[in-house]
Amino acid sequence: MKISLKLNGEERGARIEPRTLLVDLLRDDFRLTGAHVGCETTQCGACTVLVEGRAVKACTMLAAEVSDKRVTTIEGVATNGQALHPMQEAFRTHHGLQCGYCTPGMVMLALDLVRRYGVPDEATIRHDLKGNICRCTGYQNIVAAIRSGAEAMATGSGTE
Repeated sequence: MKISLKLNGEERGARIEPRTLLVDLLRDDFRLTGAHVGCETTQCGACTVLVEGRAVKACTMLAAEVSDKRVTTIEGVATNGQALHPMQEAFRTHHGLQCGYCTPGMVMLALDLVRRYGVPDEATIRHDLKGNICRCTGYQNIVAAIRSGAEAMATGSGTE
């Protein structure tokens, strides 16, 4: 089957099998490897991307479900010549990563948190992070990074 989507702001198309997972479309067909394949059961969140602005786990979503939709991956969050999106910069500044495996999914979830809550409080961030696992950092720096990134975005230095 043929699908078309707006991927990181660009119209794209692909021929896929109906059983193709979104994460496989992104990684194999479009060579966007920021969405990592971790658990393949939606438990770890390493594959998190935005579909129509909402965080979804691409490891169990069919690629056909995103036909005619807007999909944003970690590769598409920094725009207008930015080296890093304000949320990415906050993760760097606050040391919200170590090995980096979970980081793209954490950043994508953080962008959805900002969309839903503006600048979320610590309890909200911690609650919503339950679906994204980090085995390295202990979460304190991730929470600080999300809060800081949300504040930067609220002042107009970021979008999504």
